[in-house]
Amino acid sequence: MSEAPQSPWQTAKITRIEKRTPRVTSFFFALSRPFAYRAGQHVDVRLTAPDGYQARRSYSIASAPESGATIELAIEKLDDGEVSPFFHEVAAVGDEIELRGPLGGHFVWSDSDGGPLLLVGGGSGVVPLMAMVRHRTFRKSAVPVALMFSVRVWDEVIFRDELIGLDDRRDGFDLVLTLTREATRRPSDYSRRIDTAMVMQALARLPQPPTLAYVCGSNAFVSAAAQALIDAGISAEIIRTERYGV
Repeated sequence: MSEAPQSPWQTAKITRIEKRTPRVTSFFFALSRPFAYRAGQHVDVRLTAPDGYQARRSYSIASAPESGATIELAIEKLDDGEVSPFFHEVAAVGDEIELRGPLGGHFVWSDSDGGPLLLVGGGSGVVPLMAMVRHRTFRKSAVPVALMFSVRVWDEVIFRDELIGLDDRRDGFDLVLTLTREATRRPSDYSRRIDTAMVMQALARLPQPPTLAYVCGSNAFVSAAAQALIDAGISAEIIRTERYGV
């Protein structure tokens, strides 16, 4: 699928709201004009105030492409944001929101692209990676995947129960959680920032070196994590990054 920068705006109705963590909530939207998309793509959301002022933000799609006419956006509340406080404090089931997409053609993966995959997410940067993991599950894919997910504390692990459940299946998906401000809760996890040694241990969980690596998070996280991957011997040519914020 090619990028769709000219995709038209459409209305989408909120059909369900699900709290994920203290600061992240998932909003499920029924599209008025359903579109096909690839795991890793995003949409633009537009809010218009009564005085005509408009605010736009991009949000990665968390749902798998097989989810049909409903997409999930996991939105983190930013206290100084223009859009996220509206969703967390005002938006309700039944509300209609303007959005357009799908957007983005680089940070995407389909099971036909093969693997193994190394996925590295920091905080809400896990959202597009979750779409890839869910796509793999829907397709009953045998592509080996290791997901390294860094958060500050246990309660901020987005999609925690779902990810641990997938990890417990032992079907080629491995979850590596690391908590940067709290002691680990699982024997296989870590309590520090992602570093080269951790990456090398994650790579050891894969049957062979990854053919693609995806890193998503804040600018600082992506820079540090991508360097850890390179220092662990992963070629920069196979690393795809997506950054947000500061």
